[in-house]
Amino acid sequence: MFGLVPFGSRHDLAKKEDGFDRLFDIFNEPFFSSEFSPFKGWGAASFKVDVKDTGSGYELTADLPGVQKEDISLRYENNYLTIEAKKDEATNEKDDQNGYIRRERSVGSVTRSFYIDNIDEAKVSAEFKDGVLKVCMPKLAEAEKPKEITIH
Repeated sequence: MFGLVPFGSRHDLAKKEDGFDRLFDIFNEPFFSSEFSPFKGWGAASFKVDVKDTGSGYELTADLPGVQKEDISLRYENNYLTIEAKKDEATNEKDDQNGYIRRERSVGSVTRSFYIDNIDEAKVSAEFKDGVLKVCMPKLAEAEKPKEITIH
């Protein structure tokens, strides 16, 4: 059998080395993937969202693990639904034997916007439970189509 190479884990075999490819290597730098990144675990500085058309409206579900309800901003303006989440973390460790105190902080925020038109803004509802934000947006009632009058 031929040797199979999983391209996801062996970048050196699948990557063509030239100057142009190195332009995009900045996203592999430690700032975006280090332990100290405020977006660690959020994947590409974002969060996962599902938008579903239920027929009578739209249902949006966003995964926001580790975020408190008070740190989420949700607004609908100019047909765009915008979700913003902020995350503050602090770690305190003390070593009495050597007298060291270490305090690490990370602060970050992420924002996503979705174009969703034809919704009844007055009836939009949102719920946040167990790290999952659920937004229900009912559609506007369809306007009646003009009635065609036949000429006799």
